[in-house]
Amino acid sequence: MSCKQTTLGAPIAFSGKGLHTGAIVSMVVLPAEADRGIVFRRTDLKGGPEVPALARFVSDTARGTTIKQGKAKVSTIEHLMASLWMMGVDNAVVEIDAPEVPIMDGSARAYVEEIAKVGTVELEAERRYFEVPERVTFAIEKKGVEIVVDPAEEFSVDLTVDYSSQVVGRQFIHFDNSVDFATEVAPCRTFVFLHEIEILLRLGLIKGGSVESALVVVEKPISDRSKRRICRAFKKEDIEVENGYLNHSPLRFPDEIARHKLLDILGDLALLGVRFKGKVTALRPGHLANTQTALKLSKLLA
Repeated sequence: MSCKQTTLGAPIAFSGKGLHTGAIVSMVVLPAEADRGIVFRRTDLKGGPEVPALARFVSDTARGTTIKQGKAKVSTIEHLMASLWMMGVDNAVVEIDAPEVPIMDGSARAYVEEIAKVGTVELEAERRYFEVPERVTFAIEKKGVEIVVDPAEEFSVDLTVDYSSQVVGRQFIHFDNSVDFATEVAPCRTFVFLHEIEILLRLGLIKGGSVESALVVVEKPISDRSKRRICRAFKKEDIEVENGYLNHSPLRFPDEIARHKLLDILGDLALLGVRFKGKVTALRPGHLANTQTALKLSKLLA
């Protein structure tokens, strides 16, 4: 485990659609000096306003994590944050010309691959580790959501998802420092239940979504009317259901959904701003619970 802070070995660039806005996004992640942390800079706005990637700047958690400070607002940051954190990057400036990070293929694979190409470099400053001093909990009882963080000598996560779904089932995943994030977690795609899609469309969301960048879980037969609406939304001539998934491309892992929720929680907990030692136990976590847990932990920082 490195004792020194790090940054990227060179800039890395990405381009793609925002999941919810549908806007084409260009993004460059730049090396940064020690103690800068991860900062997002809106290059499309006058003066290039910035917002630090910290829990206290979270402004929205509907279908993704959004941070905001003044005019600088950036959404769907969790996959990039997880990639930077788990690939060992402590300091970086993310220049982005739109209000949302590109969704890529719905996973963090592209981010991890580019970080791996340029590698990291050590800086002179010491890396800070936060040792969780006491149990921290956050729960939404009516939704069966609970996150518990206990003191521990190392960082680990035990995560369970259970949506009472015959397709998804109950899935459990464990993560610690022995797990290769790049191959075991980063490739896992975001997901949505079919019955949620029309609601999201009515809310003006998932304008950049596609069956190529998300797993769509189908619990019940699809009516012809619903098929037509979904085809129009995703610009498809036809849709099919196979093994409970819409226009199914093979699952990358049998428990890909649990692994994606792990990806999300890692990205959201990175908003603590420092690496920490603690055992995280999460049941049906989501962005609200994840970021509120990070905020609670941040209040214990000396």
